[in-house]
Amino acid sequence: MNGNVPAQSDAIAFATTHWSVVLTAQGRSPAADAALEKLCRTYWWPLYGFVRRNGYAPEEAQDLTQAFFALLLERRDLDVVRREKGRLRSYLLVSLKNFLAKARRRELTVKRGEGKVLVPLGELLARESADSEPTDSLTADRIYERCWALMLLEQVSTRLEGEYRSVGNVKLFDCLQELLSNDPGRRSQAVIATELGMTESAVKQAFYRLRQRYRELVRYEIAQTVAVPGDVEDEVRHFVSVLQG
Repeated sequence: MNGNVPAQSDAIAFATTHWSVVLTAQGRSPAADAALEKLCRTYWWPLYGFVRRNGYAPEEAQDLTQAFFALLLERRDLDVVRREKGRLRSYLLVSLKNFLAKARRRELTVKRGEGKVLVPLGELLARESADSEPTDSLTADRIYERCWALMLLEQVSTRLEGEYRSVGNVKLFDCLQELLSNDPGRRSQAVIATELGMTESAVKQAFYRLRQRYRELVRYEIAQTVAVPGDVEDEVRHFVSVLQG
């Protein structure tokens, strides 16, 4: 076992993101469809949480969230969004609020079994039952922001684990990820070093590199959700404030 981390061939930079692909798409294309699919999977849970906090039962909230995305994709509303308004997090929440305010539930609720299920409902329900985050004191907007931040962290963790797995360092990743937690019972770097057959100094260096890569990937994922580079730093600061709150 060693402390090597995967080569970072994909430098973190503002390039063609799934949000910019969606914004600039004319009609349908494989790239735009892939971006829209990722958009739906990423934002389903935060938007669903917002709907639930507005007083809808789970089945109603599932149907309304499904209907919102179906309408969004059918109308290709994202094609006409001005780039200056291109913070995906804000745009989708405003759009959902308008949808809920204007929609007549009887007409816009999608019945189960009709149309394409953008995110499997079983996956949604499993996530809700496993969610122990206290929400009684949180507003609907705050729940949306919290879910958004946690989903982004989940994406970063999954990608980072994949990088370590690709070079056979999954055990190292698992141990280093434990150091990221606030669990008072977490193992020390010295204990992890002994378990992995590494020096404590090597573990410390490996943990430093993991944290650096973690920050890079957070920035990368956030860059995927803004239309212009100047918005990235503001979104990163907002992301940090949501987690700290």
